[in-house]
Amino acid sequence: MNRSFEQYRAIDLTIMGVILAVCEFLTANAAAKWFPNELYALSPTVAVVCIVMMRWGGYAAIHAVIGGLVYCLTLGGDWKQIVIYCVGNCFMLIALAWFKFFGKGGKGFRDGKEKVRSKYYFTLLFTINAFLGAQIGRFAVSVALGGSFSYDAFAAFLVNDIITLLFSVVVVLISRRVDGLFEDQKSYLIRTEEERKREENEKSFKNS
Repeated sequence: MNRSFEQYRAIDLTIMGVILAVCEFLTANAAAKWFPNELYALSPTVAVVCIVMMRWGGYAAIHAVIGGLVYCLTLGGDWKQIVIYCVGNCFMLIALAWFKFFGKGGKGFRDGKEKVRSKYYFTLLFTINAFLGAQIGRFAVSVALGGSFSYDAFAAFLVNDIITLLFSVVVVLISRRVDGLFEDQKSYLIRTEEERKREENEKSFKNS
């Protein structure tokens, strides 16, 4: 792989990680200080992980852990809560199956990503899938650590994050409309390079 592409990926993943950490800290801190008695919580982690999954695939696991860690540390969670959120959040990556399912052509994941990106209803289902993955993952890890295995316990996870689901859907759908944001980055770079060359050729043709 081209070294410059690896550097681009590393920089992009770092920037997305910093953005997530800052936003997660601000939203968690605001909730703790301003709405301490509210049942609902708002987290940007699902939205960011969905965007990173589209851009870089499995590297989104890094951001799933970052989101869970910052959330728990901000709210003073113990080691069990940190494990529940960090490991549980990684279950969001089950949504990568959408790319594999649609990516049966020669381009594999890249083709699958484009199909998910191009249709708003596939993007919507992809985001909901990631959200439910996080809830199931957290619940499963909680039970493994001795938590209650009951419908009420699982429902508590869902109810607590319902605003996060709505927020994530809105953010991801909006990101589709920003050029290159919700797009496989290798495909994006190839596309923009082809567009640049086409524009240069058109200019050369007009000037000849």
